[in-house]
Amino acid sequence: MPALTSDTLFTRALQLIPGGVNSPVRAFRSVGGAPFLVKAARGATLVTADDRELIDFVCTWGPAIHGHNHPVIKAAIAAALENGTSFGTPNPSEVEMAELITRFVPSIQKVRMCNSGTEATMSAIRLARGFTQRDKIIKFAGCYHGHSDSLLIKAGSGALTHGHPDSAGVPASFARETIVLPYNDAASLDAAFTANPGQIACVILEPYCGNVGFIMPDAGYLAAVRAVTAQHGALLIFDEVMTGFRLHKAGVQGLLNEELAATHPAASSSASGSELSALNAQLPFAPDLTCLGKIIGGGLPVGAFGGRSDIMDYLAPLGPVYQAGTLSGNPLAMAAGIAALRLLEDDGSGTSPYTRLDRLGRQLRDAVLAATRAKGIPAQVPQCGSMFSIFFTATPVRDYATALTGDAKLFARFFRACLARGVYLAPSAYEAGFISTAHEGPAIDRACEIMSQAIAEL
Repeated sequence: MPALTSDTLFTRALQLIPGGVNSPVRAFRSVGGAPFLVKAARGATLVTADDRELIDFVCTWGPAIHGHNHPVIKAAIAAALENGTSFGTPNPSEVEMAELITRFVPSIQKVRMCNSGTEATMSAIRLARGFTQRDKIIKFAGCYHGHSDSLLIKAGSGALTHGHPDSAGVPASFARETIVLPYNDAASLDAAFTANPGQIACVILEPYCGNVGFIMPDAGYLAAVRAVTAQHGALLIFDEVMTGFRLHKAGVQGLLNEELAATHPAASSSASGSELSALNAQLPFAPDLTCLGKIIGGGLPVGAFGGRSDIMDYLAPLGPVYQAGTLSGNPLAMAAGIAALRLLEDDGSGTSPYTRLDRLGRQLRDAVLAATRAKGIPAQVPQCGSMFSIFFTATPVRDYATALTGDAKLFARFFRACLARGVYLAPSAYEAGFISTAHEGPAIDRACEIMSQAIAEL
């Protein structure tokens, strides 16, 4: 019997699974070669089928904020497993998860669990259309919101990586209801509403983009988006599947509101926690609906969407908008997610995980920028907290068009050089990287050294 190496396993997979992978973004087509297969993971490390150990900056595409196979999350899953894998009925963990989410994210008054980020965004779009009685939606070029038909128009993530920002199988009639605009362009958003009066149900966006590489909004942009949607009676949907709980306990909206609250006249050093929480809920970065996933499953399949009570009550069984899922609120996923969220409140370190993660992100960013300057290679390394990207371009990256100025071929060489030395980055020039608390110490130091060496040899 042949050895179970990555090569032999991938050869078998090619015969049975389209492209040999169960999600296109896992393929190595844009960076060259065949993907490795992983048999185990712990902390900041992946262990391949070939027994190679790799420092991982993909973190299962975001959920592993505490690292892989965290003992607290593992124990929570094991305890839940003792009681069964699925009940098909409401369960206590669903209630606890809803309480945690609504406490962490002030804009969410009610929440519905589902099984993936795609389900969350698809359901939020349907709910927005049902609530407003309008059909058209606005999304932004390069933003990926899952693979539902209405949202695979100028999509990011794997659709962009493989050179096909649209998908076959999406009817033209569906595409006509989706208006695609450039991110970070408030004027184009104003124009779209003017051109489609009373027709736009919602605007959906990643407040910090993560699927065309990591891109942050210009100052004032998100406030402008909030203002124009409110003016025209359209709902604002934040897709925080990726950023939710990763950059702040309340996601990007919490991060921005915290910054704004610090300068608000009512936010004095004597204000109580409850007063600041109430102030936070009134600040402009409060979307009508928020889509969540990844971290709230602790590494198991999960999704959620929530927002204002009056909107959420349009969902069945209370309202006319139907949404359902056999495994929604699965007790194992809820147990893992609850453990992950509790660790974000107190992981025993005495320091906020977000402070520590930002320190790691800055260390990586500074190392890459120093190496590219020394080599004379133009580069942009946008970074916030535990998210980052590396674009080989002299052009500041602020939208889909400027992301495409990055040298994807040079990134592929950099990717392969890092992988050969033991660092795994996303196999695409157009994906965000992720850092976990498990990268603290030798892992981040070694990774920075390896990435600097790889750049020196480009």
